[in-house]
Amino acid sequence: MSQVTLKGNPIKIDGQLPAVGQQAPAFSLVAKDLSDATLASFAGKRKVLNIFPSVDTPTCATSVRRFNEKAGQLDNAVVLCISADLPFAQARFCGAEGLDHVATLSTMRGHDFLKNYGVAIASGPLVGLAARAVVVLDAHDKVLHTELVGEIAHEPNYDAALAALK
Repeated sequence: MSQVTLKGNPIKIDGQLPAVGQQAPAFSLVAKDLSDATLASFAGKRKVLNIFPSVDTPTCATSVRRFNEKAGQLDNAVVLCISADLPFAQARFCGAEGLDHVATLSTMRGHDFLKNYGVAIASGPLVGLAARAVVVLDAHDKVLHTELVGEIAHEPNYDAALAALK
């Protein structure tokens, strides 16, 4: 079990992030059209998993915008923005913001993802949501970089995540 903070208050996180060099755990999440999207759905592409509690918070929204800005410059890579938001809310946010370089995925039917990726918030007011984290995978789903953001209200290290793809 890991620990982060939410506005300075300790929050327990269930599980451990996949280790660098490890094969990423398989997952099944929900795409914007309510279909199941698996890790295999993105086979052959490098992946940035931008994991966060909800797109309806300022920091989460900023992370989606920032990764969208950078994603258009990446070769053979996809940015997957993963949260507990319903696919309708994710699509509405990206549509309203004109964000078309990221793919959104919901944990609404993918609760195993939270524990398997070590991001399940296990205490505090956000129990059941994902902690803020970034996991970068190569085209063969090998973990290149991970970051569990120590303070949920802070942004991830975008530069470190994207540098893992170079």
